[in-house]
Amino acid sequence: MCSKDDLNHLPFDVDLEAPLELLSDLVTPAMTYGAPSAGKRVHQVAPEYEGTDVHHVLYLPVDWKPEGKYSVIIEYTGNEWAACNSTGKAKDANLGYGMSGGREFIWVSMPYIENGRMKNAVKWWGDKQATVDYCKINLPRICEDFGGDPNNVFICGFSRGAIGSSYIGLADDDIAGFWKGMFTHDHFDGQREWGYPEDDRASALKRLGRLDGRPVLICGQQTIEVKDQYLDAHLDLARFTFLSVPTDQIFDIPEGDVIHPHTDLWMHRESDARKEAWAWIRDVLNEK
Repeated sequence: MCSKDDLNHLPFDVDLEAPLELLSDLVTPAMTYGAPSAGKRVHQVAPEYEGTDVHHVLYLPVDWKPEGKYSVIIEYTGNEWAACNSTGKAKDANLGYGMSGGREFIWVSMPYIENGRMKNAVKWWGDKQATVDYCKINLPRICEDFGGDPNNVFICGFSRGAIGSSYIGLADDDIAGFWKGMFTHDHFDGQREWGYPEDDRASALKRLGRLDGRPVLICGQQTIEVKDQYLDAHLDLARFTFLSVPTDQIFDIPEGDVIHPHTDLWMHRESDARKEAWAWIRDVLNEK
């Protein structure tokens, strides 16, 4: 349960006299089908993929209005891995909702496109170039259609998506140019090799160089190792902030949907780590 004091750390304005039910653990809205509207999370198929199962999932904040302008969070999910309750599906993303609290941010769960370009990939990258191109085409379209602010777009991801924030999100100069900042949870591009093309550290550092000094929040259970054993020698590439997240202290695992410390639900519950993450994105948004 959040305290009233905790609301001071939200990355948006909240009425401190709000009913106490607004202070409970966050619950990610379920994906539905139909027209987008405030507070709903909907399945969308891009025109280029009509007739396929390729899709993204769009959430408009509860305070969304057609004439408004909103910051944007683009999220990539983890791999399908039953041990941590991760399905790999766009509809089951959580990290972006945890960061936004459902307000003031348009949140989009982007797909990885499977080889053959007929469905989303739930493990690793599928057709990497198709995945990159999908974001490059649809992010500007979403901003245009729903009032996304192209100057305030963040990329984020959990596990596979934490790597993908760079592996996909910094794949070339064009896609890298979208981002105001990046936040990741558990794993990071170049931390280790996984066996797919260009997973080596030199390639990862080349991708990270495309950040050109922009802010990055690296969260997780092994954040200190990422810093000390990898990024400490490359701190000139971005404005890195490292945040250790003790998920096994935030939750009494197994608890509800959290069955493993490797989880993207940690920002759904009040903690000092969440306060720091919310403060980070608020500070980045306040930068000129």
